[in-house]
Amino acid sequence: MASAHTDRFFESELHLLRDRILVMAGQVEHMIRDAVRALTERDAELARRTIAADPKVNRAEVDIDELCIQILARRQPVASDLRFVTLSLKMVTDLERIGDVAVNLCERAISLADEPAVRSTDDLAAMAEIVRGMVRDAIDAFISSDPARARQVLDRDDEVDELYHQLFRALLTEMRNDPDAIERGIALQSAAKYLERIGDHATNLAEHVLYLVEGQDMRHRGKLA
Repeated sequence: MASAHTDRFFESELHLLRDRILVMAGQVEHMIRDAVRALTERDAELARRTIAADPKVNRAEVDIDELCIQILARRQPVASDLRFVTLSLKMVTDLERIGDVAVNLCERAISLADEPAVRSTDDLAAMAEIVRGMVRDAIDAFISSDPARARQVLDRDDEVDELYHQLFRALLTEMRNDPDAIERGIALQSAAKYLERIGDHATNLAEHVLYLVEGQDMRHRGKLA
C-alpha cells in the first residue's frame, strides 16, 4: 500500500514537471513572437515589456531545476523516468537561452525603433514564424514522446538556414543600393542570426526527444571522431 501511495506521488511530480516545462515553453514562445513584432513594427515599448518578461523565464528554469533535483534525490527514478527527468534539466537550459536570445532581439528593436523601415523585415517575420513553430513542436514532441514530430523539427532547421542566407543576400543588396541603410541592415542581419540561433536551440530540444524516446543520441551527427 505504501508503495502505491509513493507511486501516486511520483506520478504527480512527473506531471507537475511536464506542466512547468509547458508553461515555460509558452512564455518563451510569446517572447519570440513579441520580440520580432517589436522589431518589425519598430515598437520600443513592446520590446521593453518583452525584456521585462525574461526574469519569469529565468525563475522558471531555477524552479524546474530544483524540482528535477528533488525528484532524483527522493525517487531515484530508473529507465525512461530517469531519462525524462535528466533531459528535462537540459530542455529548460535551452528554453532559458532562447529567452535570452529574444532579449537580444528586443535590444535590436529598441536601437532601430526610430530608424526608417527596411524592406527585408518581411523575411525576418517569416523566419521567426518557423523557429517559433520549431520550439512549439519540439516541446509537444517531448510531452507526447513523439519521435516523428521531433524529426520534423530537425528537418526544418535547413529551412531556417536557407531563409537566413536569403535574408542576408537581400540585406546586402539593399545596403549596396542605399548606403544610409547600412547600419540598419547590419542590425537586422544580427537579428536574423539570433533567430537562426533559436532554431539551433529548437533542434537541441528535438534531439533530446529522440534520445528520450529511442535512446538515440543525435548530437554532433557526423562530427565525432
